[in-house]
Amino acid sequence: MSKKSDKKSKKGEKPVKHPILKRTLRYIGYFFVWLFSTLVVLVAGLYIMLMYINKGPSIYVRDLFVSSVMESSAGGILSKIFLSDAEIDEIMSKNSTVSINEITDTTLINVMANNTSDEEIMIDDGLADIDPDGDGIDVFDVHGVTYKGKMMVVYDPSRVSVGVCNGFQLDYGGLTLSAICEKYGAVAGINGGKYEDENGMGFGGMPEGIVISDGQLLMGDMDTSYGVYGFTEDNVFVCGNMTPGYALSIGVRDAVTFGPSLIVNGKAASYSGYGSGLNPRTAIGQREDGAVLLLVIEGRQANSVGASMADIIDVMLEYGAVNAANLDGGMSSSMFYNGEEIVSNCQIRSSRKIPTAFIVSALGE
Repeated sequence: MSKKSDKKSKKGEKPVKHPILKRTLRYIGYFFVWLFSTLVVLVAGLYIMLMYINKGPSIYVRDLFVSSVMESSAGGILSKIFLSDAEIDEIMSKNSTVSINEITDTTLINVMANNTSDEEIMIDDGLADIDPDGDGIDVFDVHGVTYKGKMMVVYDPSRVSVGVCNGFQLDYGGLTLSAICEKYGAVAGINGGKYEDENGMGFGGMPEGIVISDGQLLMGDMDTSYGVYGFTEDNVFVCGNMTPGYALSIGVRDAVTFGPSLIVNGKAASYSGYGSGLNPRTAIGQREDGAVLLLVIEGRQANSVGASMADIIDVMLEYGAVNAANLDGGMSSSMFYNGEEIVSNCQIRSSRKIPTAFIVSALGE
């Protein structure tokens, strides 16, 4: 065959088709169109739902939602895009806890641990009957309409102290609750005080307010007044506004800042509306006999939305608290016991890093 006819035959050939490739590309295109449309519908639906909650006819739902999201580090934007600052301030003022302007009267607490050993407490005072494993700690489940959580009772308050992370740094240094407990060889603990956490993305390394650990002032200006929540050398839990200088002068050995005080000298804080929103909560208190109450509430979950300040006041009173205070909450709220976190509010990422914790030493240490 000639070259000329050869060229003609090649010229007349039809291009090879790839139906599988075309079909695949078409389905990929359909998928992305579907995905984009679904996202648009979801975003639009979420926006309408949030607008209805914030602007809708139910004042009850609006106030509860706004007071809940405004307590979180990053969630406030869910109301700020619909409501003015003045409207939010008005809602928050109608659902708040009123500060107690008192400081703990230490004479109201009869601390058994001052004059007896751990073993004597367990045997002579009959606590072995309610603490069968003999570790001086009991953990109880707590429940409410909107929440569930755990109450830890530590019978010897001398075992409770403040543990800290490895140096206070804004951009790093925080430790998880488990890591702080492991650092000190503690058998139990809860998250502690306030810390820098802009937009919920903090590294947990820089506390705010006061930090006293083992009688040493690690954070805070000596002449500035802070909310002080912690234990004296006589193992009495104190709460109230005071300077670090005053706190140290009355023998405070371990303390952090958060608040507000929930119960002082047997008197519960008053509150307006719901007292706050529904969120994960951590609180600490002490009974008249000296036993320490450590409360952690789960929240932002399908089976536990969270508790209000009014709720945790009620729980603390139910367990006999004479003095009690609110600690850091939200995703930081956690409880450690016997090698594991038995309450955690970090569902999406790993446990939150924090600068301070109230820890419980092992028996005999």
